[in-house]
Amino acid sequence: MSASGPEVVFYLLSAADARARLVTACRLAEKAYDQGRRVALRTTSPAETAELDELLWTYADRSFVPHVVWPADREAAARTPVVIANCAPPETHRDVLINLGGETPADLANYAKICEIVGTDEPSKRQARARWRAYREAGCKPESHTL
Repeated sequence: MSASGPEVVFYLLSAADARARLVTACRLAEKAYDQGRRVALRTTSPAETAELDELLWTYADRSFVPHVVWPADREAAARTPVVIANCAPPETHRDVLINLGGETPADLANYAKICEIVGTDEPSKRQARARWRAYREAGCKPESHTL
């Protein structure tokens, strides 16, 4: 993390596919895992947590992203590079936060990098603009990338 806060990157989806957001989260988690980083995927609900848990095993034929659903056994979570949670993730996973929730994380200063995935629908864009402003107000300098 820099003196001005975590690196914040918004990934703007161009596909309206309902699963595009979750598949993008899987790809970002896999990339961070391949870089040796510890990843927290923060979801919006237990149902989305379960869907993402399943998708991490099946979204690509040749990928393997070791993960655990939080809350879990603390020792198992500490040994696993990726956690999925719809609550605050454990302190052991603060390298990268992939935030699928609609809110800016209250503990944003605890992360080195935060990834926001923005869908194509207007409610998603509206929530993303609010999070962008919140990050700026917190001293971060968010960037955006269109996928």
